[in-house]
Amino acid sequence: MAALEAYDAKIKEEKKMYLTLIDLLSYEKIIFNDLQMKPYRTDEYVHKLFYETARFTAFNQQWVVKARINNSQRDPHQFNERTITYQLILKTKTSTPMSIHFFALKGPFSDMKVSTQIYRHEFTEQSSESDYYMLPLPDSSECNRLLSNKGINFRLLMFLLNK
Repeated sequence: MAALEAYDAKIKEEKKMYLTLIDLLSYEKIIFNDLQMKPYRTDEYVHKLFYETARFTAFNQQWVVKARINNSQRDPHQFNERTITYQLILKTKTSTPMSIHFFALKGPFSDMKVSTQIYRHEFTEQSSESDYYMLPLPDSSECNRLLSNKGINFRLLMFLLNK
């Protein structure tokens, strides 16, 4: 019985996500970019690995996507469970708040196995970086496979909510 309830909850959550996605597709301003995150290391004493895209333009603004492994744990190579979190960063100054829905998908130059998870952030003068959100990969082995590549290719969909 518990298995059926868990299955029903999963189906209900998926239905909610699809309805949200259909609602987002009715927005006037929708844009997608095919991006590649490349690996970099911090300049700290103990180098930390992070990934970052080149700047890209969306909604007449400059943006960057930044990702980190296991939330920048001290020694990620000592853990067999790995996750990738990412954030969207607005690089240009904005005078009006921008409410953005965004999510990462498998792009045409990618073989990433990622499920859809929609995130939202209100970009303002004071808040130009979203929180770090989980890149919903199926398991740790998919994360390891992505990290073994020279770069992580993906498609980023962004929806601008007009106020």
